[in-house]
Amino acid sequence: QAQVVESGGGSVQPGGSLRVSCAAAGFTLDDYAIAWFRQTPGKEREGVSCITIYDETTNYGDSVRGRFTISGDNDRRTVHLQMNGLKPEDTAVYYCAVKPYARCSWDVREFLVWGQGIQVTVSS
Repeated sequence: QAQVVESGGGSVQPGGSLRVSCAAAGFTLDDYAIAWFRQTPGKEREGVSCITIYDETTNYGDSVRGRFTISGDNDRRTVHLQMNGLKPEDTAVYYCAVKPYARCSWDVREFLVWGQGIQVTVSS
């Protein structure tokens, strides 16, 4: 069964940096789109960033563009999200998700494999 596992995250002060990673178990990510979503209580899941590894195309949500960077590892199984200039409003549970066909989307219904989520907290 295809799985992805998030790691990293944690707590940081405003203006700080964190990196979260998403590792695929049992498959490579070449033929898929991999996205990071985030969610806070009472709100819908928000698309943060997406990448298609085969051509390194990246997409970012308006609220994180210029501060976050998504990248794929050479092992073709891991995706990283480097988060710089963090703000309190970035506080959320971050989810990694995988979508068939290597084309990015913000529609959560298109993503078939989800990680368990990882907490990112930005607070002074």
